Amino acid sequence: MAVTPGQTTVTGGAGDTRSLPGHVLPPLALPAGVDELAVAAAAQLGWDGDVLPMTMLGRPVFVVARLCTDVHAERIAMGMPPVTDRASVSTWVWPELAGTAPARAAEIVGVLAVARHWRTGMAAVVPFARYGEAAMVLPSAAVLTEDYVDNCLPRARTYGLAVVTADENAIVDLDLSGRNERVLLPEDSVSRWVNEMVYEQLLAAA
Repeated sequence: MAVTPGQTTVTGGAGDTRSLPGHVLPPLALPAGVDELAVAAAAQLGWDGDVLPMTMLGRPVFVVARLCTDVHAERIAMGMPPVTDRASVSTWVWPELAGTAPARAAEIVGVLAVARHWRTGMAAVVPFARYGEAAMVLPSAAVLTEDYVDNCLPRARTYGLAVVTADENAIVDLDLSGRNERVLLPEDSVSRWVNEMVYEQLLAAA
């Protein structure tokens, strides 16, 4: 059987022979390290703060945050370092204990995920979009697909996510602005625990 140049012949059972394209598009790849892209994306979004790589709620994300120096000084004076035990922090929202809970010592500017595919990025960052700014960083090639236009953009707008793209030279650009007017959840035990985890990382980074 003659094979057209640029094709590969695959033979299956019972003499089943078919031709596959010889050129297969490579999988989407990030043009630089995730840390580098996260810092560039934070600058593109205008998020001013330390860019902290963290695993939160089982998801790899970058939290952009600043230390509240006045609250930090007060907590040092009170002997109240970051509390990262989730069960302990959960009691801070109880009505009878809310008045004794320490103030937030970290100001979280936003949370972003760097991923090759929008579904991965969205799964990582959506839980944090309920409390504030959130974004995902994708390769430029990822936003040039029908899947992105038809499936990602409507969901990103619903959750208020921003989308930053990175081209083959690791130059970032804003593809979709986040929606600032969305309704955010009030403070709860999850947001308090996240803040304490970020507070701890800010001190470690310093």
